[in-house]
Amino acid sequence: MSKKKLDFRIDQFVVYPAHGVGKVTGVDEQEVAGANLELFVVLFEKDKMTLRVPTHKAIEVGMRALASPDVVAYAMATLRGKAKVKRAMWSRRAQEYEQKINSGDLIAIAEVVRDLHRADDQREQSYSERQLYEAALERLIREIAVVNVANESTAAEEVNLILTSRAA
Repeated sequence: MSKKKLDFRIDQFVVYPAHGVGKVTGVDEQEVAGANLELFVVLFEKDKMTLRVPTHKAIEVGMRALASPDVVAYAMATLRGKAKVKRAMWSRRAQEYEQKINSGDLIAIAEVVRDLHRADDQREQSYSERQLYEAALERLIREIAVVNVANESTAAEEVNLILTSRAA
C-alpha cells in the first residue's frame, strides 16, 4: 500500500453526501478492471451499511470531515430563522430540498429542517414533505450528536427545543 498522505484517517467520522455520518474503519486495496484501487471503508452503523470509496475520489464525491463546532452553531442559528418557503410548485421545491439534503452541507440541511418544520397547530404535511423533513432532521441530528460528543436523543432534544421555541 502506498504511503501517501490520505485525506481521512481510520476511526475518523466523516460525512458522505448521500448517506450522512459514517466512520472510516479502514483502507482496503482492491483490483478493479486490472488496476489496483485504494478504498476507504466507511461504516454507517445506524444503516448497517458499508461503503467503499476510492481514496483518490473521496473529496471529489463530496466526502468531508465533520462540521466544526462553529458550523454546528451556525446550523443551530439557521434553525432559529424564519422558514423560507418559495411559491414554486411542490415538485420543484421537493427537488431542491432533496438536493440540499444530499449535498451533505450541514447548513443546507438545517435550512430544509427549518423550512419543513411544522408546529402542531399548523397545516398537515404531505407524505413526501414529511419524508424529506425526517431525512433532513436525521442527518442534522446525527452530525450534531457526533460533533458535540453527545448521544442522538440529546441532540434531538436540542434541535426540537429550538424549533418549538421558534414557533412560539
